[in-house]
Amino acid sequence: MAASELIQGDDDDNRPHLEVATVSPPTPPRPPRLSNGNPPRHASLPPPPTETHEGKKEECSKLSGLFQQNQLIHSLSRGLRKHCDYTKISVPEERADRLPSEWWKTGVAFLYALFNLVFTTVIITVVHERVPDKSVSPPLPDKFFDYVDRVPWAFTVTEVNGLILSGLWLVQWLFLKHKSIILRRCFFLIGTLYMYRCVTMYITTLPVPGKHMVCAPKLYNDSTGKIWRILQLISGGGLSLTGSHLMCGDFLYSGHTVMCTLSYLFIKEYSPRWMWWYHWLCWLLSASGVLCILIGHEHYSIDVLIGYFATTRTFWWYHTMANTHALRQASNNYLSQTWWNPIFNFLERNVQTPVPIVFSWPVNLPSSCRQRYKIVEGGRDE
Repeated sequence: MAASELIQGDDDDNRPHLEVATVSPPTPPRPPRLSNGNPPRHASLPPPPTETHEGKKEECSKLSGLFQQNQLIHSLSRGLRKHCDYTKISVPEERADRLPSEWWKTGVAFLYALFNLVFTTVIITVVHERVPDKSVSPPLPDKFFDYVDRVPWAFTVTEVNGLILSGLWLVQWLFLKHKSIILRRCFFLIGTLYMYRCVTMYITTLPVPGKHMVCAPKLYNDSTGKIWRILQLISGGGLSLTGSHLMCGDFLYSGHTVMCTLSYLFIKEYSPRWMWWYHWLCWLLSASGVLCILIGHEHYSIDVLIGYFATTRTFWWYHTMANTHALRQASNNYLSQTWWNPIFNFLERNVQTPVPIVFSWPVNLPSSCRQRYKIVEGGRDE
């Protein structure tokens, strides 16, 4: 009886507790703030103090992550800003400085060519006094003359072709963009080739190549007469067409060969490759002009041959060194052993790249014309 009463007493004590738990539920807690928007489940609700502490931790971790991302973005933007400054400012300035005009160097090259051309006329006048008479020293045997008879008008064709080639080259040069660099190269090669010609004419004086040639009388010690002959030769450009070239002795090597060959080489070098028809036309003018020198019996075959080799080799050597910048500092570059290498370094020191073939108008348009052109182009774009 006592035990049953105790059990019953316990049951009586527990019943009110169970009724309180089912009848009067506790006050529902404040719903937590969730990032995904899903409603919370009552069975897995954490107690309010623990939920607040973890929310603070989560917010702190998010703030630290955002701070690190901002630092990374700032560092990347600074790097990109530096890179953009390099590509926008440094590279165009470097390219602009690789082909400077330097017209004053072109003026120096012009004086160099002018001096050698005038000096050539002086040497011709001196050599003319040493040419042996045709009756004493007949023309030397020449294999080309043995097979081809003389044509009187052939030498006129040579000079006409040379003038045409020179005119074409002058017009082409006027439309080139990098005029100064190309012109100083032309002046240097002309001066150097005519200086070589002065040396060969002076050290070896050949007799006239044909008895048809008429030479002016010798002046011997008449200095005034020699000066007048020099001025006459300069004024007529040394051409037989102008009647200014009546002296003999300037045979080794041929100046007309230099004029025809050098004009063609510059025309071909500084014109686009697609203008092949233009190259062939100039080559025909040059080759026929050189051939007519021999047909007219105005020079020995050795004069023309040496003139061709001297012109082409000097042109190719110079442009090989000018277009290949690595050769200038190479220790095994034997082209730098030439005597004119210091002059080359002076003229080409600041030219750091091959000269591109770019054409432009020789004369700048007036500002009013440029303004109208911009207005027309703007209207087309709209």
